[in-house]
Amino acid sequence: MEIRMGKVADLQYQWPRSGSYTTGSIICPVNNNFVVGSKPTVGLTSWAGVISISPWQDCVGPICRTVSDVVYVLDAIVDFNPRDSQATQEASEFIPDGGYKQFLHYDGLSGKRLGVVRNPFSGFYNRSTIVSAFQDDLNILRQRGISMCQEKTDEHGQEILESSERTNGIGEKERIAMDMMENLSRDGFEKLMKENELDATVSLGPGMSGVLAIGGYPGITVPAGYDENGMPFGICFGGLKGTEPKLVQVAYAYEQSTLARLAHAN
Repeated sequence: MEIRMGKVADLQYQWPRSGSYTTGSIICPVNNNFVVGSKPTVGLTSWAGVISISPWQDCVGPICRTVSDVVYVLDAIVDFNPRDSQATQEASEFIPDGGYKQFLHYDGLSGKRLGVVRNPFSGFYNRSTIVSAFQDDLNILRQRGISMCQEKTDEHGQEILESSERTNGIGEKERIAMDMMENLSRDGFEKLMKENELDATVSLGPGMSGVLAIGGYPGITVPAGYDENGMPFGICFGGLKGTEPKLVQVAYAYEQSTLARLAHAN
């Protein structure tokens, strides 16, 4: 079954589901509904049968109660699909032998290096207790063996992304926009990750969804808590293409360290 943009049912009590993603249709709704969502590397899962908006960004990913649920669904849906060979052939090389469940380790944080991305994405929460809660989460990560550096990812390229999605086809203007997005990803997110030797980035809320979308990068959002008004929020771990094993390790170990979902179950 498919969950479209913003449509997250009571997954606290229901079976795992999947959602389609172009710019944020997994990461954004799960952030506000206290469940886990995984936006895979584009091409890792087939979008055959999905009404496509942008074949360079579209993907299908699981939406579940826990990281382990997400991983078991991910193992079931990743594969090369001859009906969707153009999208899945290259990314199928990223699928590890034995699947992703082997990376569900409680000590998955040990030795990892994360880039903490605050600006410009945390600005929405400046007047909220969420910021201090996020800092508490970062302290937990440090205690579990994570090393961190502070990073800033510019919002450049968002207008190009939005304008390209308002088009009806692929013409010269669209190809120029796609080339610009590829350059922005290479000189922005990828450069940040490689120069700082990062295993993943961690950010508050869904702000990184656009960056991950532009480059076809993976991300996992995990429940983190509630603000003073009872609104749930999560934190998002993102990485380079094919780094799902690292993201699973970090996300699962964080979830098990905080048990935020269980702590707020009532």
